[in-house]
Parts: sequence; structure tokens; C-alpha cells
Amino acid sequence: MTTTTAELPADATSRANRAGLYFAFLQLVFTLGWTTYLIYLPKLAAQVGIVPGVVILVLMLDQAIFTITDTAMGIAADRIASLVGRLGVFVGALTALSCAAFAALPFVAGAGAKIPLIALIAIWAITSSALRAPPLILLGKYCATPRLPFLAALVMLGYGLAGAVSPYLGVVLRDVDPRLPFVISSVVLLLTTLGLSRVERDVARTTSPKKPPKPARPFGTVPVLFVVAMILLSLGYQLHFSINSAPFYLRFARPTDLQWLMPVFWIGFNVALFPASVVVKHRGALIVMGAAGLLGAVAVLVAETAGSLNTLVVAQFVAGAAWGCMLMSAVSAALAIGHTGAEGKVTGLVFSALALATFARMAAVAGGLQKLPEYAPLLQWAPIACWSVAGCGLLVIAAARVQQRMQVRRA
Repeated sequence: MTTTTAELPADATSRANRAGLYFAFLQLVFTLGWTTYLIYLPKLAAQVGIVPGVVILVLMLDQAIFTITDTAMGIAADRIASLVGRLGVFVGALTALSCAAFAALPFVAGAGAKIPLIALIAIWAITSSALRAPPLILLGKYCATPRLPFLAALVMLGYGLAGAVSPYLGVVLRDVDPRLPFVISSVVLLLTTLGLSRVERDVARTTSPKKPPKPARPFGTVPVLFVVAMILLSLGYQLHFSINSAPFYLRFARPTDLQWLMPVFWIGFNVALFPASVVVKHRGALIVMGAAGLLGAVAVLVAETAGSLNTLVVAQFVAGAAWGCMLMSAVSAALAIGHTGAEGKVTGLVFSALALATFARMAAVAGGLQKLPEYAPLLQWAPIACWSVAGCGLLVIAAARVQQRMQVRRA
């Protein structure tokens, strides 16, 4: 982890870039599979007699599972990643089980089996956590620290591209038999994941990780504050994009236009990733996260008060760019904070924060808060508050760390 860019041979950089592209594709395929699940779940639930009002409870169950298992999988991956090749086997085995459960969902639903359907959803949710934090351990374990922001941007590009095409995927799959997309996405994901062992050996071939020192405190103050800030940032994203964005657009556009307008957020997300990675490399991830939080809060404020569609589109683009900076910086920060052998644990906590925020958003929707006049202002202003508070807190943490380093140097 202490290797510098100058010390890296060109071959090592090339291998790291290929690993980043691989993880980007893996994230893209996995996220599109999740989108497929969201599109078809109401139909599958109806086939087994689950009423529409209960579907959101099933989705909340998924997020509750992710909140626990994302961190648990990260911790497990930290413990088994010491031997090259073992992590790929671990992730591959769990992914095979996950894909089998996922592919079976429409077949079990077609047979009208309610309990087996819920059981398969739970198995899929638990095992799919192996595809989030564990693979990213390889970047923190083998790749030089200056390269991490760029590689994190590559990984998040897969996530952003999936978000951008999701509205169109819903239109394309609307009348397709669910068995076909479930089987295809499962096969593609499994085949992609089977290449992880090769990628693991590839990046390990040129760079051998140093044995990390045992930390005096397994989890100090900065990581705790970082995770709290990540929860606030994730909650702000969920409330703004998933609850408020569509109503914002409907002030100026028709419902049929949403499939073209909603991806503007993700276009901004993808455009900002690589320029922001350069800033992270030179200024630090926490500073970029904090500044992006404040920028995003301003963009959401403009979106809420926009007087025209053009202004709203620009505000949504900037808000998406800010979220891209936050998420890419969060992955970079997690790998850096966990450099003592806890890369999986800290990165898992980032994904757990995302799942927890999604759970909170779904709980708000299930409770009908967005339909209650007394709660409407709260939901509108909460994203601004979450991003502002988290942004300020992260900048304070970053400033304190800089001051601490300066004092150490003077001493």
C-alpha cells in the first residue's frame, strides 16, 4: 500500500487498469440484475398471491439483509484474502449459489409457491453481498495508493451506467417473459464472476502486498465518523433521487417524459467520476466527499426552486455529478482507511450504509409519508440537510487530519 506511482512498472499499472475495468463490468451486470428484479418482482409476487402493498416489505427485507451481510462479507473476505486465489473461489462459490437462486425465482413464482419464493429471495440477497465489498479488496490490497481514486472511478462507472439505462430497461422488458431475463442475467453474472480468480492472480503477479501492521484500535474515531457521514449522504441521495426527482420533473413535463429525464442525474454522475478522481489523488477523498456534499445540497436546493425545465435539468445534472464524487471518494476513502487489513470491513460498511439508507427510504414510502401534507416539507428539505451536515462534518474531519499530519511533521 505504500508503493508510489513512480515505483510501479508499466505492466503493473496496466494490470490494475484491467482489474478496474473488470470490476466496472461486474458492477454493471450485477446492478442490471437488481434492476431486472425490481421490474418483475410485483408480477412474481402476484403469481404467488402476495398483494401489491406487501411487495415493498419484501424489498425492505432485501435491504435489511444487505445492511448486515455487506459488512459481514467484507470482514470474511479480509480474513481469507491472505492467500492468492482464495478470494476468487470464495466469491465464485457464493455467486454460483446466488445466480441459481435468482434464475429460479420466475419458475418458482410460476408454480405459485409463496414460501419457496421468499426463501429464494433471501438466499439471493445474502449471497449477492459477496459481489460488492469482497472484490474491491483486491484494489486496496495490491494496487498502489495513488491509483485507487482512478480505479474507484472505473468501478463506480459500472454502477452509474446501470443507473442511466435502468429506465430504458424497464420499457424494454415490460412485456418479456421474466424467465428469459432472469436466466440470461444469472448466466452472464456467473460467467463474469468466474474470472475473478484470474484477475486476482493477475494483479498479484506484479505487486506483492506487504503484511499490514496490526492496528492498535480496530476501528477508531475517523472510520466511525466516516460511516455516519456515508449514511447521511446515502439517505440524501435516496430521498432526492428516488422520492423527489420525479415530482420535480412533473411540474414541467409529462409522465411519459420521465424515462428521458431521470437519466440526467446519472449522466452527471458518470461525467464527474474521472475528473473527481484526479482531485482525490491530490487533495484527499474526505475533502472531495465533503465539498461534493455541499455542492450537491446547493444543486438540490436549485432543483426544488427551479422555475423552468432547463434549470431543473441542469440542477439534476449537477446533483448527479456531486453524488458521483461522493460515492467514488467514499470507496477510495474506505480502501485507504482500511489499509491495515480491514479493506473489506470498511468498504462493506459503505455498502451497508447505502442499503440502510435505501431501507429508510422504502420505509418512508411504505408509510405513505410522501402523501401526507405535514411530511412533504420534511422529505423535500431532508436531502439538503443530509448532504450539508455530512459535507461540513467531512471537511472538518479532513482539516483535523491535515493539521494532525502537520504537527507530526513538525515534531
